[in-house]
Amino acid sequence: MRPLLEIDRVSLRFDGLVALNEVSCIVEAGELLAIVGPNGAGKTSLLHCITGVYHASEGRIVFNGADITRAPAHTAAKRGIARTFQHNELFPELTVLENLLIGRHAFLDHSLLAAGLFVRPCRRWEIRQREQVEAIIEFFELEPYRKRLVGDLPYGTQKLVGLARAFVPEPRLVLLDEPGAGLNRQEKEDVARFLLRVRHEFSPSIIWIEHDMQLVRDLADRVLVLHYGSELACGSPESVLADSRVIEAYIGRH
Repeated sequence: MRPLLEIDRVSLRFDGLVALNEVSCIVEAGELLAIVGPNGAGKTSLLHCITGVYHASEGRIVFNGADITRAPAHTAAKRGIARTFQHNELFPELTVLENLLIGRHAFLDHSLLAAGLFVRPCRRWEIRQREQVEAIIEFFELEPYRKRLVGDLPYGTQKLVGLARAFVPEPRLVLLDEPGAGLNRQEKEDVARFLLRVRHEFSPSIIWIEHDMQLVRDLADRVLVLHYGSELACGSPESVLADSRVIEAYIGRH
């Protein structure tokens, strides 16, 4: 069976700067691939290439059998790819419920005129979207905050809202860019708990940029290590995190 995602010798250049240098990897259906490496290693650039924010200078990216190397960013959600960002990309002036409803925008199947008139198909559509969002709110234990403005919530809760929104559109592939950044140990453990539940109940494929090696060791199926835009190692957490090259280039610096 073909992997859900195939990244084949992808390079990304900005004038003389090489952000990625012939990076290759695959992600199987239901797999959690952790990407680690020092700052500036190209981790976020690789996610940008997958979602179409950047287009690879060379190489090819295939998702679910379709070549998405040059696909525009606005098509990612409809293809089944969702993403979180290192810094919360939420609307602070909207409630938790409203922020999550925005995550269903790719499923809009009627015109603006029909929406304005609020005809029966639109009403049915809105009910379906609300039901999906309410289920995610319950899953991520956000019921106490559903009508709170996101900007008024503690940082850790905002990060959880961002994580929840990534799963609202029922994606096949979720890209997580340091979901634990800025969180304390208890908050990181909450994120890990929800990721375990998500994998058990929804079985998405996940690409996860993370600096906490204990979380990587506990949760990842495989680990890809990037260093100066190139692949340094890829394999099981045990083998990769024990690799002398990885220890020298990354883990040994901390």
